[in-house]
Amino acid sequence: MEVIRTALRGPAATIFFAGFLTLAGPARADAVDFASVIKTYSDIAHATYEDSLVTARTLRAAINDFLASPDARTLRAAKAAWLAARVPYQQSEAYRFGNTVVDDWEGKVNAWPLDEGLIDYVAKDYGTESDENDLYVANVIANKALKIGGKKVDAGKITKALLTDVLHEAGDIEANVSTGYHAIEFLLWGQDLNGTGPGAGARPASDFDVKQCTNDNCTRRAEFLRVATELLIDDLTWITKQWAPGGSAREDISKADASAGLTRIFTGLGSLSYGELAGERMKLGLLVHDPEEEHDCFSDNTHNSHYYDAVGIRNVYLGRYRRIDGSLVGGPSLSDLVRAKSAKADDAFRARLDDTVAAMAIMVRRAETTESYDQMIGEGNEAGNAIVQAAIDALLAQTKVIERAVTALELKSIDFEGSDSLDAPSKVKG
Repeated sequence: MEVIRTALRGPAATIFFAGFLTLAGPARADAVDFASVIKTYSDIAHATYEDSLVTARTLRAAINDFLASPDARTLRAAKAAWLAARVPYQQSEAYRFGNTVVDDWEGKVNAWPLDEGLIDYVAKDYGTESDENDLYVANVIANKALKIGGKKVDAGKITKALLTDVLHEAGDIEANVSTGYHAIEFLLWGQDLNGTGPGAGARPASDFDVKQCTNDNCTRRAEFLRVATELLIDDLTWITKQWAPGGSAREDISKADASAGLTRIFTGLGSLSYGELAGERMKLGLLVHDPEEEHDCFSDNTHNSHYYDAVGIRNVYLGRYRRIDGSLVGGPSLSDLVRAKSAKADDAFRARLDDTVAAMAIMVRRAETTESYDQMIGEGNEAGNAIVQAAIDALLAQTKVIERAVTALELKSIDFEGSDSLDAPSKVKG
């Protein structure tokens, strides 16, 4: 039995404690085949995305309550629902990088970082222009007409088509983010103007109060929030169907031969562990000590997002996922396949997974009791820097055992996603 305890408090705590795993030992190696492992892998994907959809619908209900009666209480409830919605979704990221269906879709729901001036008003120190982005301060909420790529765009109505087809990644610029969790996060919290000091975004509820409006355009701001939330539900509904029995993502990996299928799965685990999480999401911010380089930068929820990414990797390898209703989805696992080839490789993999989750839990505990993640990565914060670095080191050690498992399964060499912050730190500019 494995129980991990941490001092999580606040909105995420309820789901966190429901997420504890009671893990049985490995299955009999001779009773496990590739098809059964793929079924478990797909079942966990479906359950994780379905939980993401359920919590997104709860978020929609909370946002609707907030927009109907915008005050401090309903805004807190909407924020709490957003934080809860991040818990299952972040665990799904272990399905990125190896599954084309997921990779082609993911930018709609979790793209970051974003140039928030595209969406709404920003502080003066944000600046007024960018050499890289003509829409840096377009502020679609305040402007009913825009010019994109030299062409006039009618933005009179905030619609799904406007957000998805016109604004999102407009001009092929990834920072033009108008959909997904982080657009909603920005609208709920506003900019975090505290640098590496304490405090998250502090948008007032009155920004959505059409009767006592602050910062103008409250009706359009409310509509943007409503439409972005509906789009999130649309997108999560779609991906959940792709992993249901008969869905395209499930069918695609089920039809792959064992070598190709396992390569795709381990590509996802290794790429998230190394280049994406250890590199782009953690080491980069630590190198430049920049609070803008944190994943959930408006809400100061980055510690939880990183933690649940690590949990998601472990879920996939062990073939176990604890749903938000407390039920367990699981079956024959990658761990079983690796153990059939090398018990030492499997033991090492399991140990490093636990080490990573434990290092992340320490980071979570500090964020919930002492200082937020953006403070931890601040320049001169030796104690905070060390805790983040320890989690990065655990991810790097974990990546090595992923490679060892690939070798044990006699798969061809796999190229994981890289990151300059890990591979060529001298190229990283602060």
